[in-house]
Amino acid sequence: QVQLVESGGGLVQPGGSMRLSCAASGSFFAIGAMGWYRQAPGKQRELVATITSGGRTNYADYRDSVKGRFTISRDNAKNTVYLQMNALKPEDTAVYYCNAEVLGGSTYRDYWGQGTQVTVSS
Repeated sequence: QVQLVESGGGLVQPGGSMRLSCAASGSFFAIGAMGWYRQAPGKQRELVATITSGGRTNYADYRDSVKGRFTISRDNAKNTVYLQMNALKPEDTAVYYCNAEVLGGSTYRDYWGQGTQVTVSS
């Protein structure tokens, strides 16, 4: 069984910073791409950022609205992905979910974290 456990959400003022973490645990052979999604009330879940597992080099991609403010990174030794969020705006308020492609048998499967609330408000 694979679990993704997120941490780091909470309340922050506009312009502030916050870092989210997501650690994978359980029995598996490898983790492929990892990413962060978010869902605001009344809206669909949207992709925020992804990062590949390119060995020495990991490639990151972001939705346009967070480029230059958010940074995704990963620590493969800890099976953990991070999302550093700077210059936060009220429109960043959402439940943030991490996602990972995990090789548990012969194929990769998608796994999701339970979600962590991020609220940007004064």
